[in-house]
Amino acid sequence: MRHNKAINHLGRKSGHRKAMLANMATSLILHKRIQTTVAKAKALQVYVEPLITKSKEDTTHSRRIVFSYLKNKEAVTELFRTVAPKISERPGGYTRVLKTGFRQGDAADMALIELVDFNEAALAAGKKETKKPATRRSRAKKAEAAPAVEEAKAE
Repeated sequence: MRHNKAINHLGRKSGHRKAMLANMATSLILHKRIQTTVAKAKALQVYVEPLITKSKEDTTHSRRIVFSYLKNKEAVTELFRTVAPKISERPGGYTRVLKTGFRQGDAADMALIELVDFNEAALAAGKKETKKPATRRSRAKKAEAAPAVEEAKAE
């Protein structure tokens, strides 16, 4: 039974795990997309999303809290200057994990984790699909049928 085993330890001691997640979060913020294993991507998602939420409020306190997790000035600056304004309206779900197949050497399940608002291809595809029909029924049939009925009554 796995009661009260909420976090994935990733086969590492706590210090190694925290350092690895901090490095991966820094890379994700700076590059907007990284490739890793599915387990690490899911652990990183849990690690980085609260930090992105903190970045919505640009105060000294929130910057210091984020810096205590990331330990990289450039990543903190990028997060607060570039990422935070783009995600300010989003209520959550700042990252996306896409499975990409298996690694050649050890057949590990690989994934791509990315910041949602920085994927230009997905944003362009999403804008094209915004036009939807108003109803499921076609109104053209009713419009065509009405003149035919009126003509029949006139004769």
